[in-house]
Amino acid sequence: MNIPVIPTERTELPIQPTWRQFLLPGLFILAFFCFLLDIAIGAVSIPLKDVTQIVLGQGSENTAWLYIIQKIRLPKAVTAVVVGCGLSVSGLQMQALFRNPLAGPSELGITAGAGLGVAAVMLGGGSSASLYAIRQLGISGSWLLVLMASLGSALVLLLVLTIGGRLRDNVVLLIVGVMVGTITLSVVSIWQYFSQPEQLQEYLMWTFGSLGGVVDSHLLVLGGTVLTGLVLAFASSKSLNVLLLGENYARSMGLHVGRSRLFILISTSLLTGSITAFCGPIGFVGIAVPHLTRSLFDSANHRLLIPATCLIGTVLMLLCDSLAQLPGTQSVLPINVVTSLLGAPVVIWIIVRQTNLRAAFA
Repeated sequence: MNIPVIPTERTELPIQPTWRQFLLPGLFILAFFCFLLDIAIGAVSIPLKDVTQIVLGQGSENTAWLYIIQKIRLPKAVTAVVVGCGLSVSGLQMQALFRNPLAGPSELGITAGAGLGVAAVMLGGGSSASLYAIRQLGISGSWLLVLMASLGSALVLLLVLTIGGRLRDNVVLLIVGVMVGTITLSVVSIWQYFSQPEQLQEYLMWTFGSLGGVVDSHLLVLGGTVLTGLVLAFASSKSLNVLLLGENYARSMGLHVGRSRLFILISTSLLTGSITAFCGPIGFVGIAVPHLTRSLFDSANHRLLIPATCLIGTVLMLLCDSLAQLPGTQSVLPINVVTSLLGAPVVIWIIVRQTNLRAAFA
């Protein structure tokens, strides 16, 4: 029989550093490497050494490489970083707000709402409102797309939240979100049916998703909007921590639930709406990255999860964009296809591996 040893005097054990303490710096280094790799890969192969020199502002003797990186690949890589951060944090907020591990911008119909806003601009304004014509408007055209996509996202999210106030089952709430998204997509389909062929072609190309169509003026608007959404999300991190414990407990802790929901709604609408407006619907990033982050950091503290989610979302989007380039060829796959091919197996693997996934939100 083993007798437990009881310490006879109180001793203070030193706190041992764990491998998780080095995760954030490690992810930052990995994200920077993936950033350089994404710029180096393409129809024209450029050595990493030259890519690093040009990115750090040291220039290059090869003017063709300098032009390709500064005018084409650098804006696309920065767009990948912005998209990875925005969609990942948007999904993290949805999973905490609805206390549902399968909640995400696409699954709750928020992306479809943003698509409805974009369709209203591209298909509802007649033949003169093509995507090319909107881009020719410069900053004002960009803000119009962001405004309409964010309004569409907010409308769908508000509808799901209103219905969710009457429901107690998170699975049923998720089904409601899927149904609302289906209705939204049906409205867009009717709009497409009555549209001109040239408008329809442009809209269908937009639905494939792309990071390459964002130029400098768009990036300024997109980056500013996503940064605003991220700041609001980080400011709501304490509210997200408390909401994970349930609304009744949150009220007993003195949290103003209605105001917190409004901040989260605005942040999610800005993040999802602006990214969908410029890059098209991109699935699985919003649901897969928060699960990866929780598995790696084993924490429910959103002050840690939000920056960690940004870094992992950045790495994932840069890797997806590198794969979409089909290295060694002139072809480029739609980014939405690559994120789905990588994201879906990740979600299945995490759900199978972590059998008590639902308990983290109970």
